Amino acid sequence: MKLKFKIILGILSLVLLAQLIRPEELSSVKTQPVKGLAGVPEEVAKVLETSCFDCHSSQTSWRWFDRLTPANFLVASHIRDGRKALDFSQWDSLASPQRNAMLYFALNGMLSKEMPLSSYTALHPAAKLDQKDIDLIRNYLLNNAVSKPASIESNSMGAEKPSIMEVKKTPNGIAYLPNYRNWKAISTTERFDNGTIRIIFGNPIAVEAIHEGKTNPFPDGTIFAKTAWKQQQGKDGSVYAGQFVQVEFMIKDVKRYAGTKGWGWARWKGENLLPYGKTVKFDSECISCHRPERDNDYVFTRPLDIRDLNKK
Repeated sequence: MKLKFKIILGILSLVLLAQLIRPEELSSVKTQPVKGLAGVPEEVAKVLETSCFDCHSSQTSWRWFDRLTPANFLVASHIRDGRKALDFSQWDSLASPQRNAMLYFALNGMLSKEMPLSSYTALHPAAKLDQKDIDLIRNYLLNNAVSKPASIESNSMGAEKPSIMEVKKTPNGIAYLPNYRNWKAISTTERFDNGTIRIIFGNPIAVEAIHEGKTNPFPDGTIFAKTAWKQQQGKDGSVYAGQFVQVEFMIKDVKRYAGTKGWGWARWKGENLLPYGKTVKFDSECISCHRPERDNDYVFTRPLDIRDLNKK
């Protein structure tokens, strides 16, 4: 009995001493209330505040059990990663298109059941989302935040496109691939938050993988090119591609891009094809956006059935 008592006492002592070791976030990051999400209806803002703000803003509420070591290190990690991916504290400093993109990103995580984390809602049941909450945010984006197609009368020809030799590489060293225009179109999508329509092209390796059903994972050498245009609306109400917005590439090479989930990520914006990103780490944004599809090789695109198209 004495030995058992000493063991228990020793364990308790270690637990108490461990409380002196605390993550930096718990002491250095101040909790500051978010002033509010300007322009967002109260009921939508309430859902976001309840389910997202703890990890995705400076308005973090540390419960007593969140502060206990070693749990506090896990919580601090979630907050650090959460703010890096999405931070509602920056709302007031963002323009409307960026705010819409932030809400779209949040909704995407909810629809894919990526967020909020199940480990978080297990201890914070109030943060759980039901279908009514998700529909509320989705309907707000569809009916209020959606960008309106540009009128045909207001379209401009834009700047002259540079020659291929003038297109600079992205910060992570990927060169522009002009031949994507000759690839097969494998799918189309749209972004209702910023009023763009997109066509996704696949290189021959991607097309063959789709044809053979070898898409999870896609083989090395697969390349996708996603082109985006502003929606343009004619007088009859029809919507079609207007001004060119950007082209994005995903290049599969497991060894070369081991540090970025096996894919090389690149983006060129505007008719002048300006490479996106200020630092070599810009592709962390791409990975964060595609994380909900990590079980699908980080690919959002659901290819059209192109098996018969290959025969044409």
